[in-house]
Amino acid sequence: MLYQQIAKNKRRTILVMAGFVFLVALIGAAVGYLFAGTATGGVIIALVIAVIYVSIMVGQSTDVVMSMNNAREIHSADEAPELWHIVEDMALVARVPMPRVFIIDDPSPNAFATGNNPQHAAVAATTGLLAIMNREELEGVMAHEMTHVRNYDIRLQTIALALTAATSLLVNFAGNFMWFGASSRRDDREEGADGVFAIIGSILLIILAPLAATMVQMALSRQREYQADAGAVELTRNPQGMISALRQLQHAEPMQNVDPASAALYISDPQENARHKSLSGLFDTHPPLEARIERLEKM
Repeated sequence: MLYQQIAKNKRRTILVMAGFVFLVALIGAAVGYLFAGTATGGVIIALVIAVIYVSIMVGQSTDVVMSMNNAREIHSADEAPELWHIVEDMALVARVPMPRVFIIDDPSPNAFATGNNPQHAAVAATTGLLAIMNREELEGVMAHEMTHVRNYDIRLQTIALALTAATSLLVNFAGNFMWFGASSRRDDREEGADGVFAIIGSILLIILAPLAATMVQMALSRQREYQADAGAVELTRNPQGMISALRQLQHAEPMQNVDPASAALYISDPQENARHKSLSGLFDTHPPLEARIERLEKM
């Protein structure tokens, strides 16, 4: 079952990458047509930018993500003894290398794991999490993150995050170029078909940004969080610890300085608490905490 999950997540990585390459190509085609009169040139430039950006970000994924979330690394047990030893224990039980450990100065309880693979993984916990959770609850949270590491969820998350950031970069660049450069282009064009294409292209660029975010949320499926919760119980042999931890998270206030692009990495949505979830739930990055608790109680 474990190896099947790992293989499944590796296949998802390929699908996510293919989907985003196609999306980036669409953005490049739209920009190239609007501002250079050729879609091919825009596609080539967009893909080159995306490849360079993603290569740099994935190659330094841990440092980039931790910097985005203002996390500071601890290098020994002396700096945070309980967190360090729990991470060490959970990594040992999960049979993965000891990850790097980071702390985020934020009163809201939360945590996440990142990295390219188990050999280059890292976990982060907020000061709020360390302040309110007892040892059993903290073990549940870290076991949840170790499950993400063991199942290669972190690779899928990291690549999706990098591609989302690259897509946003291209869309923002296109938007700025459109505002500052479109007027001079319009002067050289006749009204009519060109004007219609310009409008369509502008709408396309506006639509693609939220579409990219939606694709990532779909790729990082809710089932992944359910599986990590179950994996935490498997590693700790203590379902009550994980259940109690999730109940603590139900009352969490939004984090103060979280990077929006990293929201899907966290154990619970860091941007809003359970009382302010959208009615549809279609665009939530995490399944409802109530549903996760209910599943664990039935185990």
